Amino acid sequence: MLKQRDLQETAELYELLRHPSVFPFVRQKATSAEEYLFMTKQLIEEEQNGQTISRTIVDEWGAPIGTISIFDIQDGAGFLGTWIGKPFQGVGYNQKAKLAFLNELFFDYDFHTVFLRVREENGRSQAAASKLPYVIDAEDTNPLLFEEINQGPTKFRLFKIPKDLFYLTTAHTQEEAEEQAM
Repeated sequence: MLKQRDLQETAELYELLRHPSVFPFVRQKATSAEEYLFMTKQLIEEEQNGQTISRTIVDEWGAPIGTISIFDIQDGAGFLGTWIGKPFQGVGYNQKAKLAFLNELFFDYDFHTVFLRVREENGRSQAAASKLPYVIDAEDTNPLLFEEINQGPTKFRLFKIPKDLFYLTTAHTQEEAEEQAM
């Protein structure tokens, strides 16, 4: 489901990223495969320096279908960024990728909070966030951060995933799945 970023997959990812329903919502707005390769090199270096963590989302056959990353890491918190290519949207990859990545962040890297900054016009991402039982609205609980991310012309909704809520909801779901399997 997730793997380390790899420069050899950038051409495939770029083709998925440039789709009109994906491109407006990605952080790395590359205008060519070469530019995306360069941006990915920088991202890998940033991860080596502890500034970001990024993974490639792959399908059942190991083909790259999108990316998931945490940016602006500070004091055990950061901003989640995810995109999935148009042919793979709406079939469950987003939730599975988030679950795997959040497990890695919270339990391997000891994060305590993951924020989601979603553009107001991105209804698909807002709907995806609201489906996750461990995501809460952070506009009232983090008003300074909400104000900070909305200083420019682009307006955002702010959500957060606290580690304790993530653990409680996913542990309960895992427990139910184990009981049903018996």
